Amino acid sequence: MKLPWDNRWSAGVVQDVDDLVKMQENCTDSVRLLNGTSLCSGRLEVNYNQSNQSKQSWTSVCEDDFDQQDAEVVCREIGCGPPSALQGALYGDVGAPVWSKEFQCEGHESALLDCRSSNSTRSSCSPGKAVGLTCSEPIRLVDGASRCAGTLEVKIGEWRPVHTFRMTLKQAASICKHLNCGPRASLKEKPTERPLWAPRLYCEITYFSAMGCLKHAIIISSSWAFPPVLVLTCSDEWWPAP
Repeated sequence: MKLPWDNRWSAGVVQDVDDLVKMQENCTDSVRLLNGTSLCSGRLEVNYNQSNQSKQSWTSVCEDDFDQQDAEVVCREIGCGPPSALQGALYGDVGAPVWSKEFQCEGHESALLDCRSSNSTRSSCSPGKAVGLTCSEPIRLVDGASRCAGTLEVKIGEWRPVHTFRMTLKQAASICKHLNCGPRASLKEKPTERPLWAPRLYCEITYFSAMGCLKHAIIISSSWAFPPVLVLTCSDEWWPAP
């Protein structure tokens, strides 16, 4: 299969990533995020009938029964980065949440339903208090002089560097901002022998759309072509907290 932008890489081993993303999306049958703006945001729902796969029962969770440590566990379970926003009805509501026990996660658990929960049950939870959760998308800079510099990597099932194709300074500045680094960005590229994520033609790479874009990416696994990956350096200024 020839890559759309460079026939010289046609001898590399190329694999469609769609199945890998689906596997990540479906890797847990106990929690899910709905109606969000990305794979890592949405209204939290819990499956409280996992024993019967044909009759799964999903319910939202009351904001009063859910805290930051619980959110950290959910974000980790679905393969995303740490939580960045936790708010009732942030991604819509569907009536009063049904889940009636308070989660008591310590933050290290691998799944929300592995956490302890209260013995007592809540008698009521008002509509408008269903947990809405935003996890940071799994994106990072590695092997640089500081945490705001290095090779750009994105996690879709596993961490891989990102091909430099069509990256602009404006897009790079967006990535810097959401890594809580300064807005001024400089771009370089370097060769790699590692498998990498490469967006399809005309797919913009910005922090906001990185996961959606890379759902339609391809995996390049080439030990001879040394395709270029992105090295990003952000200024060290801190963006003010929202």
